[in-house]
Amino acid sequence: QVQLVESGGGLVQPGGSLRLSCAASGFTLSNYPMSWVRQAPGKGLEWVSTINSGGGTTTYAGSVRGRFTISRDNAKNTLYLQMNKLKPEDTALYFCTGNGGRGQGTQVTVSS
Repeated sequence: QVQLVESGGGLVQPGGSLRLSCAASGFTLSNYPMSWVRQAPGKGLEWVSTINSGGGTTTYAGSVRGRFTISRDNAKNTLYLQMNKLKPEDTALYFCTGNGGRGQGTQVTVSS
């Protein structure tokens, strides 16, 4: 059974940083590409970033490129998203996805 559990969200001021984590269970993370997506209030899902199974290839949405970094620790079966220089428009519920599953999300709020 694929299970993904996100954590690390919170309230942060503009310009601040957060690191999201996604703990995977029920499957071997290293076998799958993984992604982060987000949903802002009143909007649809937006793709944020993807990392390939080996971790050597990453892609980002233009809105976060240069500020966010996706990474994975296959030994810990965990996916990460380091978010720097956060903006109010980054406020959203962030989900990790992969192997057909999606977690419950972790809320990120950027506000002064």
